[in-house]
Amino acid sequence: MSAEEIADSYGDVADELVRWSRLERLFAGRYRRRQFENAAGRVLDVACGTGRNFRYLSTATDVVGIDISDEMLAHARDELDGLALDGTLHRMDAQALAFPDDSFDTVISSFATCTFPDPITALREMQRVCKPGGQLLFLEHSRSDVAPLAWLQDWRAESHYQTAGCQLNHEPLETVQKTDLAIEKTNKQLFGLVAGIEATPP
Repeated sequence: MSAEEIADSYGDVADELVRWSRLERLFAGRYRRRQFENAAGRVLDVACGTGRNFRYLSTATDVVGIDISDEMLAHARDELDGLALDGTLHRMDAQALAFPDDSFDTVISSFATCTFPDPITALREMQRVCKPGGQLLFLEHSRSDVAPLAWLQDWRAESHYQTAGCQLNHEPLETVQKTDLAIEKTNKQLFGLVAGIEATPP
């Protein structure tokens, strides 16, 4: 899928995702909090979607969210306003970030690298805009460590990508390892379906 096709796909389901936000918070909220509670300084949320990470950015001094879907950003604005956070939102492709080098203390992204047409380019862009000494925090779904679950992900991968623009059997750690980022810490939870990665610029 192209970036614009993915934008259309997620634009179509933006309202539905918001309707399910409370349930999603029960499932993923603890993972988001654990991964992003130390996101400090000026924080960039790449592919911020409907803004589900914003409530966990308590140590951020400024929040900037980008997403390729206007519909997602409309809901993200509601989330920012509801939390009374100091933040700005931009429609932008993660693979071509319109920010100068070294713009952010922390760059975060959740459940998104599986949707990028070129995830390596997107990760390199995140690295570029992260300040030296900064941090990049990722929370991603991953191919399970449990064989039957992994088989099911593999079986559904192609059809799910064609309909939802998401690679179910994505291996985020392998993707990050293909960049120059220095991986500082990793963890996998929920039978390996959820992966947290902490990295720093080289």
